[in-house]
Amino acid sequence: MRQLTRRRFVRNLTAATLGLSAALCVSPTAKVLGANNDIRIAIVGLRKKGKEHLDIFGKVPGVRIVALCDCDTQFLDFEVDRFARRGQKPARYVDYRKLLDDRDIDAVVLPVPDHWHALMTIWACQAGKDVYTEKPLSHNIWEGRKMVEAARRYKRIVQTGSQDRSDLGLLELVPYIQQGNLGAVKFVTAISYNLRESIGRVDGPQPVPPTCDYNLFQGPAPLVPLMRMELHYDWHWFWDTGTGEVGNLGAHNVDESRWLIGRKDVAPRAISIGGRFGMYDDGQTPNTQITFFDYRPVPIIYEVHGLRRRKNLRASDHYRGTNFGMVIHCEGGYFAGGRGGGWAYDNQGKKIKQFSGEGGMDHQANFIRAMRSRKITDLRADVLEGHISATLCHMANISYRLGQIRPADRIKQAVADNDILAEALERMLAHLYANEIDLKTEPITVGPMLNFDGAKEQFVGDSGDLANMFLRRDYREPFVVSDEV
Repeated sequence: MRQLTRRRFVRNLTAATLGLSAALCVSPTAKVLGANNDIRIAIVGLRKKGKEHLDIFGKVPGVRIVALCDCDTQFLDFEVDRFARRGQKPARYVDYRKLLDDRDIDAVVLPVPDHWHALMTIWACQAGKDVYTEKPLSHNIWEGRKMVEAARRYKRIVQTGSQDRSDLGLLELVPYIQQGNLGAVKFVTAISYNLRESIGRVDGPQPVPPTCDYNLFQGPAPLVPLMRMELHYDWHWFWDTGTGEVGNLGAHNVDESRWLIGRKDVAPRAISIGGRFGMYDDGQTPNTQITFFDYRPVPIIYEVHGLRRRKNLRASDHYRGTNFGMVIHCEGGYFAGGRGGGWAYDNQGKKIKQFSGEGGMDHQANFIRAMRSRKITDLRADVLEGHISATLCHMANISYRLGQIRPADRIKQAVADNDILAEALERMLAHLYANEIDLKTEPITVGPMLNFDGAKEQFVGDSGDLANMFLRRDYREPFVVSDEV
C-alpha cells in the first residue's frame, strides 16, 4: 500500500469534497442540497465532543453547519452566540424532535449520551436525513440491529464515530499486518489504560441544572432523581445511560482490533472479569476489566485499567509502551500503538517500521464523501460495522453484570488453561496491587463465558436466558425504539 502523506491527504480531502455534484444522481433517494451544492448539517450535543465536531465539520469544504441542538441551554446558547459573533445564525433547537422537521438539514451529527444514539439515529433516518452517530453505536444489542434496519430501509448514509478506521497510520498498518509482514497473527491485546478519578458520592437526589430539560436528557431512560454530582459526563458510569469504559473507549480499541484481524462477525464466545476498584463512589460500571473474545484462530483480549500506574503516581498504566490502542502479537514480532501511530518490532524488541497517524482526522470528511456518492461502501465505519463492535462491548458488560464475586486464587485456577486470559489477569492483579487494593474488601467479579448465536443475535447455552434479558431495555414513553422501524 502506498503511504498516504499528510500533503496527499489534504489534497485528496479537498478534491473529494469539491465538485462532485454528479455523484448525487447515483441514488434516487439523494436529497436536494443547499445553495452551492453545500451539505447542511446539524450538531446535536454541544459539550466536549460536540465542540470537536463543530471544529472539524466546520473545516470540511462544501459543508455548512445550519443548526445546533442541546437540551441544556447553557451549552446551546454559548455556541449560538459564538456563531453570531461570526455573522452566522444557525437554527436553535432544544428538542431534537423539532429539529427533524427542518427540511434545510441534510444530516445530523450525534455526540450525545449512549442511551440516545439509537432513537436519534432511527428518527433521523425516518425523516430522510443522513447520520453521523458517536460510538458506541448503541446502548444495547437489539436496538443496534434496529439502527441497521432503519439505515437500510430508508437508504440513509449512517457513519459510526470509530475514527480509528480513518487514522493514516492504521490505514497503512492493517494491510501490512494482513499481508504477513510480521508473520501470522496469534492474538491481539486491545488496551484502554485511561486514568479515571472517583466521581464522588451523594447522600440524596441532586439538583438538575436549571438550564437543562431533564426529561429530554433522560429520554428513553427512566425519569429518576439525579443521583450523582455531575449530570453530564458522568452518565458514562451508570447503566441506564452509559456503557462504561468498555463502551466508551473499548468501542475504539475493540473495533480497531476486529478490523485488524479481518472479522466481520461477532465473536461466538466472551467472558469478562473485573470490578469498580478504589473509587468508593456512586458509579456502577467497572473501572478495571478484562474481556476475552474467543475469535478463532485469532482471539482478542481487551483490558481496562482505570487506576494510576501505582498509588500516589498520577500516570496511567501501560503495556509494551502503549496505554491506548492495541498490541498485535505475531509469529515474527509485534506491533504496539494505535490511533496516532506506533511501531512494528521483531521478536527481540528491535524497531522495524513506524506507522505515523494523525488521529483519524479524515473521518468526518469520509462521511461527507459518502453522502455525496450515496455509496455505503465509501464509508469507513458504516452502521453495520458499528453494530458488530458495539455488540462485542455489550457482551463484555453483560458477562460482567451476570458475574459473581470470587477470590483471586480461584479465578486464577478457573482461567489457567487459557494462557492469554491468564496473562491478562496477572496484569490486572498487578495493577490492583500497585494501587494497594484490598481484594478482601473490594473483591473481583468474574462473569460466565457467554455463547452468542450471531445469526439470531441471541445468547444460547448456559446463562443464555439470563444474558438475553440484557438484549434490549424498557423504553420510556414517548421515547421508544419500535419493533418496526
